[in-house]
Amino acid sequence: MTSPGLREKKKARTRRTIRENALRLFAAQGFDPTTVDQIADAAGVSPSTFFRYFATKEHLVVDDASDPWMVEAAERLPEGVAPITGIRTAILAVMAEVDEPRDDMLLATRLAFTEPALRAQRMNHVFATQEAVAGVLTARLGRDPGDLEVATFAAAAVGAWGSALWAWAREEGRRPLADYVDRAMGFLEAGLEL
Repeated sequence: MTSPGLREKKKARTRRTIRENALRLFAAQGFDPTTVDQIADAAGVSPSTFFRYFATKEHLVVDDASDPWMVEAAERLPEGVAPITGIRTAILAVMAEVDEPRDDMLLATRLAFTEPALRAQRMNHVFATQEAVAGVLTARLGRDPGDLEVATFAAAAVGAWGSALWAWAREEGRRPLADYVDRAMGFLEAGLEL
């Protein structure tokens, strides 16, 4: 694996700066009242630069959400391991590599789950994540792309992930996110017995 070049590092730094400043503004004055111009000004970039990195203000929160970690976890599934066991192990490994500040992630998660403008976009993102996870699994398991059982598994795994994420945010990150994820995935792995 090659390390990112100078240009990629600068782009990642600019993206992170825009997002961090936006989240700070959202925390101070709310999501709706905060404008793209205010975000760009706080980040020290032009509005056109903002739009090179984020299609909309909503994308800034939802597209940087952690659902892609589920797809990465599915891609990392070890051979010969039951999918739920593999997903559970892989998602915890992916999370251990993330360096996003906890408070930024908490705020973004709360916004994605509570702001009306973001909830609908989050649901679209969830469906896309489910389809991506199902796509990875059907290819890996040699199943048909429209396999109902694989689609159901992907929906359950992404749902468990979302439940863990929301519980973590609701409880203000009282415990590490990995604890919530491990518990939710363990419940799924045990067969959802109540």
